[in-house]
Amino acid sequence: MNATLLIALVLSAVAVLGLAAGSFLGMVVDRVSAGVAVTVPRRCATCSAPATLEQSVPLVSRLRPALRTRCAKCGARISARHPLIELATSAAFVAVVWLGIYSSRLAALGLGSGAAQRPEGFKVFAAVLVVVAYLYLASISIALALIDLDTHRLPNAIVLPSYIVLATLFTAACLFGAPWQNLLRAAIAGVTLFAFYWLLRAIRPGGMGGGDVKLAGVLGAALGWTGWGSVAVGVFAAFFLGGFVGIALMLTRRATRTTAIPFGPFMLIGAWIGIVLGEPLSRGYLGLLSAA
Repeated sequence: MNATLLIALVLSAVAVLGLAAGSFLGMVVDRVSAGVAVTVPRRCATCSAPATLEQSVPLVSRLRPALRTRCAKCGARISARHPLIELATSAAFVAVVWLGIYSSRLAALGLGSGAAQRPEGFKVFAAVLVVVAYLYLASISIALALIDLDTHRLPNAIVLPSYIVLATLFTAACLFGAPWQNLLRAAIAGVTLFAFYWLLRAIRPGGMGGGDVKLAGVLGAALGWTGWGSVAVGVFAAFFLGGFVGIALMLTRRATRTTAIPFGPFMLIGAWIGIVLGEPLSRGYLGLLSAA
């Protein structure tokens, strides 16, 4: 089969998987934000009528005119957030897999020339495991960002299992040929960022939440796997974006110095900037310094 066609088929399948994952994430965000168990079936927020099977299929409720904007029973307007979450998750999944396919020898995901000498099939499986780890990170990034914006909370039920998931996938990738130094760097970066955020919270308790501290360890591991440049850029980007938005909100009088602004979304966006752009940006910066 033509390689281009195979890649197109893989990305199409990933896009559909992302839509399904996004539908689930939308339900999780709604349930957690409302303090309702995730196992409760999806219902209309106004009349509590259960969603039909057709309405539960990703994007179908937006594509069919009869279901597009209102509840079929009471006519209440349906939020556009669910299909946007589905589309965002699908796009994120495609982007992660695209990066895994087209990055130079998967170097951007920590599987470059330093990979252990293993049969080709083992290296491919190692690459798949790393991509799965970042697909998981993309999923929880979307869910946690929205939940934090809604409730100013980063639930332990999502954050804490992420340590186990990433550690398991990264360790398995190393067993199949990924460099062990990546795992060591991920562990050190996770502990370092956890300690850094814990220290910030200890110095100024109102400025940093406990959820931010726990999330920092997860993001530190994900950044550390790709390189120290990613860690530096990811942390800097988080504080830069948070500071920029905070100043903008105060200048437009939408916030004051005492307004609580959730920092989780900025941590997550900054982490992804570090994962995707951290290494080339850090190499370029060091090159400029050495040329000066």
